[in-house]
Amino acid sequence: MALTQLNQTISPQPTPPELQGYDYDLVIVGGGIVGLTLASALKDSGLNILLIEAKVASAAVAKGQAYAVHLLSALIYQGIGIWDKILPQIAKYRQVRLSDADYPGVVEFETTDLGTPELGYVAEHQALLEPLQEFVQNCPNVTYLCPAEVVSTDYQQDEVVIAVKIADQLNTVRSKLLVAADGSRSPIRQAAGIKTHGWKYWQSCIVAFVKPEKPHNDTAYERFWPSGPFAILPLPGNRCRIVWTAPHDEAKALCALNDEEFLQELSQRFGQQMGKLELLGDRFVFQVQLMQSDRYVLPRLALVGDAAHNCHPVGGQGLNLGIRDVAALAQVIQKAHQAGEDIGNIRVLKRYEGWRQKENLAILGFTDMLDRMFSNQFPPLVLVRRLGLWFLASVPTLKTFMLKLMIGLKGKTPELAKR
Repeated sequence: MALTQLNQTISPQPTPPELQGYDYDLVIVGGGIVGLTLASALKDSGLNILLIEAKVASAAVAKGQAYAVHLLSALIYQGIGIWDKILPQIAKYRQVRLSDADYPGVVEFETTDLGTPELGYVAEHQALLEPLQEFVQNCPNVTYLCPAEVVSTDYQQDEVVIAVKIADQLNTVRSKLLVAADGSRSPIRQAAGIKTHGWKYWQSCIVAFVKPEKPHNDTAYERFWPSGPFAILPLPGNRCRIVWTAPHDEAKALCALNDEEFLQELSQRFGQQMGKLELLGDRFVFQVQLMQSDRYVLPRLALVGDAAHNCHPVGGQGLNLGIRDVAALAQVIQKAHQAGEDIGNIRVLKRYEGWRQKENLAILGFTDMLDRMFSNQFPPLVLVRRLGLWFLASVPTLKTFMLKLMIGLKGKTPELAKR
């Protein structure tokens, strides 16, 4: 049976044929945005890829989340060839206003700081996931199993043997390399015995969609309060996504309020610049954590995205770090494959780890420093940070450097982003 006969649509039915006996160069576990992006990035690699997702496609698309999409991520998607499908469904932001509670000094990042038409984008989950799912369906070198569950993994010298359950039927898949894109609680990472370090913050995040009375004018806001950062991200249809960080008990109490009471509290944080607010849909709360895996790779295994690291949501770094991981890994293994190297060999995979682990650690440390520096009322630190904001606003070269750091334009640029 030809491989193309096994290609699955994103529909959970029909159940795919028996997989026993089919070998793959690469198996990706996790069909979320990061896993789909990796499969898409390798469409012309000549690698035979299996993508496994445990959730049915409709459940994955329905996830009520939104993300900042940095300029480097946009360039990576442009290099893959999917950006034209994503762009019409997302919002651009052309200004970022950074401030410290009620301190009148505001740092304004503008498109003129970079010489670009926009500073970044904001995308709802389905606006990224659906185009990626459709794109992968049309990649002849990718077999997409959804839903399917990885039951066990056995790492051997020349291959990894993966037991996959599909509709109560157990199948065996052999691959040169397994990539874990299965989230922060990654069963693949845990089963491999890779340890992580980090901590859970004293804060939780409340996320919700709102519709303001006045236009958001393609402006994103990041305002630091003693309780934690508060971000407003513009969305299509003059909607906004709010990311409200607060200590656990305060966050739970806010979520327990009725809609009218919650909007009253929200308006005090949000400010009056966009008029009256309307709450759209449910609001959710989740705990914030920082996590860095001790290793990103083992022989026959690589971690990407949240399986490898988590950071504080300040600055909207999380998904963007995962997209950069994917671009780096795709570049490393594609070049190795073209050179006739074994893509699952630890020497090859260490190139990816050496590239991404240090860069991610720098961003994790930077977001942690921002949160700790601004989420307190210690007078000397308040003075230092407000002087820092004044200095940032007053020195254009420093402001441009900081902006480039936050949106991924510092560090090694993947070749995908240069196409």
